[in-house]
Amino acid sequence: MKIVVIDDHALMRDLLIRACREALPGAGASGARDAESGLALCQAEQPDLVILDLGLPDRDGLDLLDDLLAACRQAKVVGISGHCDEYTLYRVLNSKLHGFVDKKEQTLDALAVAIRAVLGGERYFSPAADKARLSLRNDPLAFNKILSPREQQLLVLFGRGLSNEEIAAAVHLSELTVRNHRCRIMAKLDLRTSAELIRYALEKGFIRLEMLGRTDGPKTN
Repeated sequence: MKIVVIDDHALMRDLLIRACREALPGAGASGARDAESGLALCQAEQPDLVILDLGLPDRDGLDLLDDLLAACRQAKVVGISGHCDEYTLYRVLNSKLHGFVDKKEQTLDALAVAIRAVLGGERYFSPAADKARLSLRNDPLAFNKILSPREQQLLVLFGRGLSNEEIAAAVHLSELTVRNHRCRIMAKLDLRTSAELIRYALEKGFIRLEMLGRTDGPKTN
């Protein structure tokens, strides 16, 4: 049994490696600090299990997932994150992750339960993820029912307070097309000002305070 842990914090990475070895006695475990080195390690090691931090410094963990699964097709991937906002959990629930553990609310014992579940062929999601699934299902005004996937991706950039010109350059669209998307999104959400749009994006987790003003974002292809 081979395990790879991808997490940018050295202390957390070491704790996770130790927890995996305790959950799976005899397993070999190694770690990587970012998406690039993590992907290379997975290609070399061909692990059976990957513990993937979703907030990596060089790439969004969920955006990395397809490349990881292509590099080691037999691997089960358990995502971990301290961000459990609606948008993050929505992306988690609709991803190819085999499991998800909440860094803030769950313990290493919960990680062990998740590991055994996914290796046994089950999927495991934290209580917060299950709660978000129910909330999104029952709310007729949930963003996933109002906004298309493309609009959700663009909302990440609109929420950062960027101009239409800046967003157009970032996603290779015309400024007019970006302006039309902005107006359509605001109309769907019944928002009237850019400040309201930013507040909505913050509340739902499309952006976080440290992301304001940044032009990088999820792929919109």
